[in-house]
Amino acid sequence: MKPAESGGPDYSARIRRAEYLATAHPFAAEVLTFYKKIAEFQNKIYGHILRNGSALGSAERAQLWSAPNSDVRVSLFPDMLAMFQNSGPAPVRDTARQLSAEGKELWKAQLAEFWVANSGSQAGKRPEDSVEPLTDFILRAFAQPYAEFAEAQTPDPPLTANYRMCPRCGAAPLIGVLRPEGDGGKRRLLCSFCLREWDSRRILCAACGEDDEKKLPVYVAEQFPHIRVEACETCKFYVRTVDLTKDGNAVPLVDDLAAIPLSLWAEEHGYQRVQENLLGT
Repeated sequence: MKPAESGGPDYSARIRRAEYLATAHPFAAEVLTFYKKIAEFQNKIYGHILRNGSALGSAERAQLWSAPNSDVRVSLFPDMLAMFQNSGPAPVRDTARQLSAEGKELWKAQLAEFWVANSGSQAGKRPEDSVEPLTDFILRAFAQPYAEFAEAQTPDPPLTANYRMCPRCGAAPLIGVLRPEGDGGKRRLLCSFCLREWDSRRILCAACGEDDEKKLPVYVAEQFPHIRVEACETCKFYVRTVDLTKDGNAVPLVDDLAAIPLSLWAEEHGYQRVQENLLGT
């Protein structure tokens, strides 16, 4: 998912996978069609950031996480708000319309606050009720390409003992990914903000560290044999893991959006997701 020419994400692969899954799973078509619109605009944002940031020196790259260029980022924010007003569900359209009326200086402040709350030492520390959920969704959709750019442009972080949080930005894991290795699969976790992957043990709760296999039930739905819920009886949290040894064509970020039946099963059994995906599916 990182083309050699940019060192960044392959949005084309995400868009193609969303189109395919929307046809294969009609119950998820509306979600995936909306995601396709978002991914197309994120691709535009990423290209804009790449053109403005490709000439950064090493010192400037080191500042990408602590001091993002808000002027570069906010310049496309009105266009994304317009896209949501034209293509989003009614509640998203209303929130985008409200944000449109607030103006550039407030957008910059909101994006800066969102960035601090989702990266570095402050990741995950913002009170849940401090930002309206749909506003948070729009800010995340807009900020994520910049987070991916920052992740691609900065050196690998030092190894950390905190396997539960992203070693790059400190955010919680979104999903697990099993990638082929030898005769089996190696488990990695995918960051919910900058989308970096990092190694994780196969038998381990990503939320609390439980490693007793008897307390870590797994559920797989018939529609998605390559995706499973990895739950924990100790903390009652779960992550979904996309198994690329079973479907090498999967794009984990996108396949996770389509796996709605797995969310229903987890909710019915009293499990809470460590981190919801962008569209809350």
